[in-house]
Amino acid sequence: MILITGAARSGTSLIAGIIDICGGFGGEMFGPSKYNRKGMYENTYIRERIIKAYISEMNVDARCQYPLPDISKVAIVPDFNKKIEDIFYRQGWDGTQALFYKCPKISHIWKLWKHAFPCAKWVIVRRRTEDIVNSCIRTGFMNAFDNKNIQKEINVKSTKQGWTWWVNEHQKRFLEIKNSDCNSIEIWPEKMVEGNYTEIENLINWLGLEWKEEEVKKFIEPKLFSHKKKGK
Repeated sequence: MILITGAARSGTSLIAGIIDICGGFGGEMFGPSKYNRKGMYENTYIRERIIKAYISEMNVDARCQYPLPDISKVAIVPDFNKKIEDIFYRQGWDGTQALFYKCPKISHIWKLWKHAFPCAKWVIVRRRTEDIVNSCIRTGFMNAFDNKNIQKEINVKSTKQGWTWWVNEHQKRFLEIKNSDCNSIEIWPEKMVEGNYTEIENLINWLGLEWKEEEVKKFIEPKLFSHKKKGK
């Protein structure tokens, strides 16, 4: 199992799309949208019926904007691995392809996934904090920290400070994953947008997939991943 996570607006969809191109199996996934014109590459059923339901039961925001799940309250679900694999089987998995699931939210419930898939390879997608924050502010559905009451709860004074707090909370989870015995690696997608494919090629090789350079290059278009100078 390949688990792809990172803060929303970091390029997780881009990385998942490349993994799909290079032989990973993600099942039935969300298609293109105004925010992800190439597609989200996130399994629709798992996100809507499994992840959101689990997070909602923790009495927090199912969108993982605010409030975020408390990692100390993550409960283990019996046979969770079987439930996930059964979903992929129903969606056409032949039992041999490398499974992948991409979801920014799973960084906040990573202990559940680690218990279910102890041998999983974790791909942590990174982007500069300022770029994530600016992208969140420009994204319609990312609106939690426009709320003055929420700003007060986390002791910030602006939407921008709220999203900075939110990114920092993600980084705490990333550090926990890296410091655990999870098999994890970090990747920075903006390097590809700038023409450096070494890191992504190394990632694909580490995952045991087939590097398809020409297909990957066609897939990666700078206009679809906001350049850091624009801060979108």
